[in-house]
Amino acid sequence: MIANTKELEENINEAVSYIREICDLKPDIGIILGTGLHSLADHIDVEYTIDYEDIPHFPLSTLEFQKGKLLIGKMGHKTVVAMQGRVHYYEGYSFQEIVFPVRVMKFLGISTLIISNACGVMNPNFKKGHVMLIDDYINMLPGNPLIGPNSDKLGTRFPDMSEPYSQKLIALTEKIALEQEIQVFKGVYVAMPGPMLETRAEYRFLRNIGADVVGMSTVSETIAAKHMGIDVLGLSVMTDECYPDALKPALLENILKTAAKAEPALTTLIREVIKRL
Repeated sequence: MIANTKELEENINEAVSYIREICDLKPDIGIILGTGLHSLADHIDVEYTIDYEDIPHFPLSTLEFQKGKLLIGKMGHKTVVAMQGRVHYYEGYSFQEIVFPVRVMKFLGISTLIISNACGVMNPNFKKGHVMLIDDYINMLPGNPLIGPNSDKLGTRFPDMSEPYSQKLIALTEKIALEQEIQVFKGVYVAMPGPMLETRAEYRFLRNIGADVVGMSTVSETIAAKHMGIDVLGLSVMTDECYPDALKPALLENILKTAAKAEPALTTLIREVIKRL
């Protein structure tokens, strides 16, 4: 847990300084590669690979399928920094620790953040195995990264959230999807603490409050990014069906397989978005 704003700012500076000693590239765009969605890295001309464990104060994932590497290189004419692996609240991290990598990416130079995740689909009009553009979020996590003293060097005390996800970036992605004949949906993502999946009653509740899909990440990272003035594009791969009246056990193996099948479409969307920014 980070004690105060001075400590947070010092930790960010130490992490950024370490990365800059290794890498002289200034990234324009940050990418967070969600669960089972790591092959986008194959489309980055990676010039530097840095293990999270080597970066001062970087949180380390406890999940076997999260790689824990920071990739810096070129995608088209843009310089990108990509996170292979993220940490979650259910792993025991504070919200400030969860978003620390986003803070570091900001001070490395990014102005746009692309966040991906795997999620469960609750809207019966949506389809498993497809991509949903996140239009808005509902935060059901027990807190957020802005609670506590505010650092004016990072952002305002009361950041506006009328547009957490850039409508300009959403419109661009929809245009690309139409051109590439990729079916996409648009809706509301709700973040739950996890690590257990939800009950039938909880899925009904979440649908009733306006959520289309459910996951265990993304929202805290979005809040931190918006706090620092970063434009955010959120993309969810819908990997399992969460319909209360027809609920079946969701196995991690099947979730990862579904994510892998949807990955080519997600990769195309992200590559084209970056190309046109």
